[in-house]
Amino acid sequence: MLNRSFRLGLRALLASTLLTVASIATAAQVNPDAPDTYVVRPGDTLWSIAGKFLDEPWRWREVWHSNSDVRDPDLIYPGDVLRLTMIDGVPSVGVERNGRSNPRVRVSTGNAVPVIPMSAIAPFLTRPFVADSDAIDRAPYVVGFPDEHIVAGLHDSIYVRRIDSTRISKFQVLRPGDALRDPDSNELLGYEAGFVAEAVLERPGDPAKLRVVRVEREVAIGDRVVPEVVEALPASFRPRPAPAGTRGRILMVLNGVREIGQYDVVALNRGTRDGIQPGHVLEVYAGGTKQRDEVRQGEVDWNWRGESPLSSEFWYGNDHEIAGWLRNEPSPDAPLPLHVEVRKRRATYIAPYERAGTLMVFRTFDRVSFALVMSATRAMHVEDRVAAPRP
Repeated sequence: MLNRSFRLGLRALLASTLLTVASIATAAQVNPDAPDTYVVRPGDTLWSIAGKFLDEPWRWREVWHSNSDVRDPDLIYPGDVLRLTMIDGVPSVGVERNGRSNPRVRVSTGNAVPVIPMSAIAPFLTRPFVADSDAIDRAPYVVGFPDEHIVAGLHDSIYVRRIDSTRISKFQVLRPGDALRDPDSNELLGYEAGFVAEAVLERPGDPAKLRVVRVEREVAIGDRVVPEVVEALPASFRPRPAPAGTRGRILMVLNGVREIGQYDVVALNRGTRDGIQPGHVLEVYAGGTKQRDEVRQGEVDWNWRGESPLSSEFWYGNDHEIAGWLRNEPSPDAPLPLHVEVRKRRATYIAPYERAGTLMVFRTFDRVSFALVMSATRAMHVEDRVAAPRP
């Protein structure tokens, strides 16, 4: 009996030890420059605050210690004093009770700190959006204008084919953009549909008559008209790693810049059908591209003194190599004298993949999603690869 109890106790001790070791091994890593305390300022975001304490800001919930005796204990407000402590080797961050902010009376100190800068994504939460190719082709379209205008502006009327019902009265006018294709498979993922205007129905029919009530650009013939969809803005996001094994590419930048940096919005070639949801975090990797090898091309080490009509470089250039001798080429029926076989050198190399930044998905479609670049350690570009964070 004693031996059995001893064995059970030993097993429990080993299990507890292994669990502690595993939790330490998988615990969020503290930023080497993390402060002991930090006073929350207006303009901060949970992501930026978490980045001061952790190497992986999206793991903030793993270390956040909320005070259960205050209203909305998971929220952080400007003026709160956050303190970092280590408990059994595991980091913990919480609001300091005796700091500059008393957690019991911080209910009216202003708006809670958002997870990410909402101002950066607000224009992209409801527009533009990615339209299925069939849906955008089948949508009613602007066919003309009552006053023989070339384009229509605010308060102008437009003719649309065709809207038969008065059940829907508010519409969005969209302009189909470029096709979005998967860089790897060339699959058509949809079309970017840029927002043009808002319009209200004046008279159904074919054509129907609508009046423009809000405009961002002039309405043109061929613009598509779809029912207005009012989407509630999310109160917050829950950052978390994308599913393990997720791989994708950046399709485009939504603000038209060439190089991608922090707080730029990008479109990815992965969507809800791939398990992508708002809040999913991915890492961006630059590289995998063919680069010039200047040494092999002779651009760095060029022996200009040895160049003469007696050298092969004089005739073939510096980017070749002699592979051997050829006889009876191109065929035995048309023999040529013995001559040298010259091949172009492999004057390129493939750049290794390097981590370039982190992004978080905030809006998803079937095959495409929009994401905000949260951090950038180097320049990123369209078609760079994205992947789930490494465990």
